Amino acid sequence: MAKEEGSAVEPRQRKKSKTSGSQEAKAEKVRRTPAPQRASKSYHERKFWFSNRQELEREITFQGDSAIYYSYYKDMLKAPSFERGVYELTHNNKTISLKTINAVQQLSLYPELIASALYQATGSSEIIEPVYFYIGIVFGLQGVYVTALFVTSWLLSGTWLAGMLTVAWFLINRVDTTRIEYSIPLRENWALPYFACQVAALTGYLKRNLNTYAERFCYLLMSASTHTFMMMWEHSHYILSLQAVSLLLLDTFSVAQGDKVYEVFKIYIFSLFLGYLLQFENPALLVSPLLSLVGTFMLVRCLQLDWKKGSFVAKIMKVFEFYLLCTVPVTLNFIVKMFVPHKENEHVMKFLEVKFGLNATKNFTLNWLLCQESLQPPSQDFFLRLTQSSLLPFYILVLIICLLSMTQVTFRRMCGKSQKETATLEDGRIGERPEIIYHVIHTLVLGSLAMLMEGLKFIWTPYVCMLAAFGVCSPELWMTLLKWLRLRTVHPILLALILSMAVPTIIGLSLWKEFFPRLITELTELQEFYDPDTVELMAWIKRQAPVAAVFAGSPQLMGVIKLCTGWMVASLPLYSDDDLLKRNENIYQIYSKRSAEDIYKILTSYKANYLIVEDAICNEMGTMRGCRVKDLLDVANGHVVCEEGDKLTYSKYGRFCHEVKINYSPYVNYFTRVYWNRSYFVYKVNTVISFQS
Repeated sequence: MAKEEGSAVEPRQRKKSKTSGSQEAKAEKVRRTPAPQRASKSYHERKFWFSNRQELEREITFQGDSAIYYSYYKDMLKAPSFERGVYELTHNNKTISLKTINAVQQLSLYPELIASALYQATGSSEIIEPVYFYIGIVFGLQGVYVTALFVTSWLLSGTWLAGMLTVAWFLINRVDTTRIEYSIPLRENWALPYFACQVAALTGYLKRNLNTYAERFCYLLMSASTHTFMMMWEHSHYILSLQAVSLLLLDTFSVAQGDKVYEVFKIYIFSLFLGYLLQFENPALLVSPLLSLVGTFMLVRCLQLDWKKGSFVAKIMKVFEFYLLCTVPVTLNFIVKMFVPHKENEHVMKFLEVKFGLNATKNFTLNWLLCQESLQPPSQDFFLRLTQSSLLPFYILVLIICLLSMTQVTFRRMCGKSQKETATLEDGRIGERPEIIYHVIHTLVLGSLAMLMEGLKFIWTPYVCMLAAFGVCSPELWMTLLKWLRLRTVHPILLALILSMAVPTIIGLSLWKEFFPRLITELTELQEFYDPDTVELMAWIKRQAPVAAVFAGSPQLMGVIKLCTGWMVASLPLYSDDDLLKRNENIYQIYSKRSAEDIYKILTSYKANYLIVEDAICNEMGTMRGCRVKDLLDVANGHVVCEEGDKLTYSKYGRFCHEVKINYSPYVNYFTRVYWNRSYFVYKVNTVISFQS
């Protein structure tokens, strides 16, 4: 979503030629030119030449919801005081026509509040421009993210070599590990570094024989990062729910100290309670699956009795506890939803029902979301990229060994064999370590969901890097494998130590030979963000449109208009608000087969003064069948037969976005074209209708 910047003389020369209508002007928005002398530039500057852009050209590189996030950061810096800025965001009536929203709650704007407060408190206005400060924080957090993965892999394997391999795989597979290159202000880019810190702290906390001070440090770091993660991203409690499931399984099969899992769940409770208060009593946290899981676990803990360890009754009770943990959370969540008014989780549940084929719908919004690439299953290219970097094969190898060892340890425990308090390398039982088992379960849970929705790969793939690197660098894992193979020619401990050094060294050398030249090539290549039509549109709005004007169009474009011009809009790319969802669908009707009068009534109901028709949507040639906006609208309006038995409502009107361009009655009665270029057509919504023959 967020595309960004360029260089000095060259882009200006290109900009002069773009208005001539030549073939050069019709080229791609992103162009490339070799410039080895620029290799020392930061990634962001190298990719977009940010410092040589005018402010308007910089801002259009933020697209859709990213533009909204950055626009509120700008608003905070313009406010006379921090307190006044927060008040204006929580009582915002200058963004969406006829609507006052709490932007902090609905858009999770705590990152922007923190960034603006730091910018002003540190006096950075004298040193650095606001946009550099903002993106600098996000890229700094990415450094924290990679460092946390490095530490986690080191904790699991006991060697820094695993951390280095984790970082190498993360960077090589960055197309699948992070979206920072495409959309900087995304909530996940702010939140996931804190989640990585929480996972690193949890890894240390679960280790056996941890000294008191280290355990206390891990607990405090885990508490702080859990709460911060929950405040940064509105979907964070779903990710924590998956983590809670992993910990429940860990506790159920007695591979961790129950008291530690109990302490982690207390952190969840505290974070949910504090988040509920700081997020303006957000009901989504009360109906969250996380709260139901935590509540059930606490209930089961209260019902536990001190049965003799290993007895038949104890085993029966363990099975009964597992049954409660599987059934009670669903019941508890259902009861809570009956008493707590909620909307966000309701949208998510409806989406999941349609996604998994439990329900069918013609609803435009749900079908539009299902068509998004991030909500589709991963492509074959994704698995091919992971295989080419050798990440996927080694991850599968490590996963299989850990799973088999877990099964072996569980079987031994069921047979009544005692478990060693301190495992040694010679034992070759990596499946006894609770922190390892947690990561195996967690990565399986995340991986299962990533196979259904590609967007979740950005959470799963970094932990694939970490787990694979830990495995190939861990003598204990190789020792586990060698114990099964029963090699007698070489001492297994010696061979395990050799393999734990040799295998990652070979992987590292092959990665260096294969991918280092590519990285150098990318660093010696500059790119220009080339979108003159949007620049011209924004310039026209700022120059010609009245300050009180309200614009209507696609939600993604409205986000850019809000950022670049500050003008009020009729809709936003927000999908957790019923009214905005309905607005988005109604305004999208400009691409449907509806009459001029219908569209006019819709726009005037939202007090819109200008309508923007995008050629890219009107003439869209989608690759996925039935996923173009106009196709989805035709299905929702009943203008096409979707399934056998559907009723077809014939429309006597042509597609509005085509018909309005022809300038004939009745369209000219309602709309007057005031500006156009190759990509956008702007129409003034007439206040007085003059019917022409």
